[in-house]
Amino acid sequence: MNTHGTIDFHAHPVDYVFRREIEFLGLDPMAEDGFPLPDWSVKAHLQFMEEAGIDYTILTVPTPHIHNGDDEKSCNSARLINESTAKLCAQYPEKFSFAAVLPLPCVDGAVKETAYVMDTLGAVGVKVVTNSNGIYLGDPSFDPLMEKLDSRGALVIIHPCRARQRTENVITGKVAALYEYPADTTRAVLNMIAHRVMTRFPKIRFVVPHTGSFMPYMLQRFTGVSGILASMGMMETVDAAEEFRHLYFDIAGDPEPVALDMLRMVADDSHIVYGSDFPHSPAKVVTAKKKHFESNEKYRGLINQIYKENAEKLLAAEK
Repeated sequence: MNTHGTIDFHAHPVDYVFRREIEFLGLDPMAEDGFPLPDWSVKAHLQFMEEAGIDYTILTVPTPHIHNGDDEKSCNSARLINESTAKLCAQYPEKFSFAAVLPLPCVDGAVKETAYVMDTLGAVGVKVVTNSNGIYLGDPSFDPLMEKLDSRGALVIIHPCRARQRTENVITGKVAALYEYPADTTRAVLNMIAHRVMTRFPKIRFVVPHTGSFMPYMLQRFTGVSGILASMGMMETVDAAEEFRHLYFDIAGDPEPVALDMLRMVADDSHIVYGSDFPHSPAKVVTAKKKHFESNEKYRGLINQIYKENAEKLLAAEK
């Protein structure tokens, strides 16, 4: 099978400016995520893309999230990181574009940065984390930003961030990628559903990472429990299925043997795109998984749709 034409929605530049600003802000990747920032270079990324048959990548900076509690410093760091990523993409426009990082929970700063990155730097959208210093997507305080993003029909790529809670002596809390990432993604998306973010701001194109995380299971449970809570006056009535219908999903991580099948039980095939998670997932690992996925007869009719067709429509969408 021809693997060329793949568009990657989940990959991270870990350049000098990002590392410098994380250090300046006093943020420690090991303390935040239990995982060091991987080695990365433009040359290595381009080589990986060639070997994996990936033609185009939308870059988003990884965790740790760049807000350290100081709005001014965090907004300034976001600006410097975004300008650095934009410069990289301008050097390789046929290979890279980017979704800019925002300094949430500083909403005013995030609104200003959205205008700057999309109007001046040419960003195709923005990246937001599941929670910003404990404030989750869906929180009403973020509505001014959602209004700005909706007015632009923006692409919004969601990335997990460790929840602010005690996880000592709990195995799933040691390395965030093991459990906290999918758990926090699910927590954030459920909060977005509960606050009707997708139907109130229908022009935003949200991409949920890691094959929907735990959402294929939680959608049914949330629908049932939220109905009970609404009948008791404990929350507003929400059409969870309708909210969910607006979301897109990347398959970064381990879509086989069960995760993608579970996602397809609740999401339309036209809303699934590819993600590599390079360089946090090593090149050899990603390439091996991609080849295995392409050899699976069950997905023969779906691969080109995920790799290219859905991605092109998502990037070209004008809502």
